[in-house]
Parts: sequence; C-alpha cells; structure tokens
Amino acid sequence: MALHWSSGLAALAVAVSLFAAGAAGHPFLVPQFYEHTCPQMQAVVGGIVAKEHAKDPRMAASLVRLHFHDCFVQGCDASVLLDDAHGRFTTEKRSNPNRDSLRGYEVIDEIKAALEHACPGTVSCADIVAVAARDSTVLTGGPGWEVPLGRRDSLTASLSGSNNLIPAPNDTLPTIAAKFHNQGLDIVDLVALSGAHTIGDSRCVSFRQRLYNQNNDGRPDPTLNPAYAAELRGRCPKSGGDQTLFALDPATQFRFDNQYYKNILAMNGLLNSDEVLLTQSHETMELVKSYAASNALFFEHFARSMVKMGNISPLTGHSGEIRKNCRRISTTSN
Repeated sequence: MALHWSSGLAALAVAVSLFAAGAAGHPFLVPQFYEHTCPQMQAVVGGIVAKEHAKDPRMAASLVRLHFHDCFVQGCDASVLLDDAHGRFTTEKRSNPNRDSLRGYEVIDEIKAALEHACPGTVSCADIVAVAARDSTVLTGGPGWEVPLGRRDSLTASLSGSNNLIPAPNDTLPTIAAKFHNQGLDIVDLVALSGAHTIGDSRCVSFRQRLYNQNNDGRPDPTLNPAYAAELRGRCPKSGGDQTLFALDPATQFRFDNQYYKNILAMNGLLNSDEVLLTQSHETMELVKSYAASNALFFEHFARSMVKMGNISPLTGHSGEIRKNCRRISTTSN
C-alpha cells in the first residue's frame, strides 16, 4: 500500500492497474446461475426493491449497506439476516455497527417470500441481498453490473466478527485499510466503495466527536469545514439526539453520483472515515480527486469493486444451505 504518485495522471494509471488486477470473478459464481431453476429471480427482486424504494427513498442506501455488512463478516452468506438462535449463536443485528441502524430486513423477507412461492427452496438469501444492492444502486442513478450468483446461506452468525471486522465511522485510514485488506480488498476498492456514501444517512452519534472533541482537546475536527460544523452542531448537540439522521451527501442526498468526493475535497465529508481519505494518505487523496473529476471513472470502479466485494468467501456447492426463511436456518424453521 506504500504507493507514491507524482501526479493525478499517474494516480489514475496506478488506480486502474490495481483495480484491474483485483477484478477477477469467483469461479463458482455466475450471473446465469438461476437461468433454468428460477428465471424470474432478478425480475422479482427488482420489482420489490423498486416498490419499496418508491415508498421510502432511504431504502436504497440501506440495502447497499446491508450487502456490505453481510460480506465483511464470514463472507457474503446472509449471516447478517439471522435472528438469535438460542444456545447456538447471537445475531449480528445486535452488534455496534448494526444495532439501531441497519435496515432493510423486511424488504429481504418480502423478496424471499415471493421467490419461495415462485421457486421453492431455490434462491439463497445471500444472492437476494447481492441483487437488491445492485438494483438499489441503479434506481438511484448509479451504475449497473452483472451480479455473479450461486451463493448459499450460512448456518451461523458472528456477533464478534460484526463488532470487529466492519469499518467504523471513527476508524483511522490505516485501520480501515487493514479491514479491507483482510477481505482481499485493496485501496482502490476502499475509496470506490466509500462512494456508497453518496446516498443515505448517518446518525449524530457517529460523528459527534468531530464537532466537539475530535482529538480529546475539546475542539472540533480541524479537517471539517467550520461552516459545515456549525450547521451540524445545530441538530447534533454535545449530548442527546444520538439517533438524529443527517444526509451523508446533503447536496444530492438521494442520487448516486460523485458528489460525495467533491464534498470531501471541500472538507464537507460527514464522517471521520470519509475525510481521512483526503487527509491521511496521498494515494487515497489522488483517488478522491480522480473520482471527483470523473463520474464515469467512479461508476466503473464502484461496479467492479461491488462484484469483488460480493465474491468474499461465498458458500457454494453443498456448503451451507438455502434458507426457507432468511431470519433462521432451515433446520429450525417451522
């Protein structure tokens, strides 16, 4: 990761080469997996995602985030969807990154019920989450991509994995990079996938320290635009209001575009994990500049990195199972 780029052009060249090297697909996942066993699968997912997005425009960001939080714990196996299995495991829904903030479970339930009616015991919850994330991106104006399919569902969940493996809003860049590296994702993937923050919201509790006590000195974060900080303080006090929501990209809150990177360059990144892309590394700074300058480049890299993320440690073949209900393993289902 110790790259040194002398210009934006060089940064772009290195970014493209890194990105291309890591874009290989998983040998057991193919977009045509359900072509014969459930040919309507993608139409069913897309229809329900579109319906729910029309009712709640925040849902698109929630479904993208659900895929991310699933894949970073045990791989893309729908472990994040499991409820408590008493005596066997504790749900990941109780983890610090997920509690009171992860959403979209009911949408996945609705899709699964429709697919169980159309193609019983065929489509995994993990594949539903992956396709729903793609469709949510497209619905908000972002890029599309072919989703490799054939994942199976886990038989367990990991609360500790969810607490320790998912990047946190206050992590330093080296910590975030290490968490991506542990999943086989590189710096290009990190910066491109961070662009999902072009849609969605964050809670006051996730960035409060930037407004009041960034370096344990009773002062705001010097890398945060003072005018933006003052605006945020109006609704995010020193105490209370933890769950108050703020747009990650207030300029184009519900549109998937490269405005997120322009915000970072203006010191208007909401989360610490956003602004460190500009302030803690030359290579990430150059990528931020490249994506801010080219929406097309951002879209291309984001789509490839989403495929790469979706390839993290999938269960295939006879591993895991195809759940009948995404919230519990089928051996305990009624």
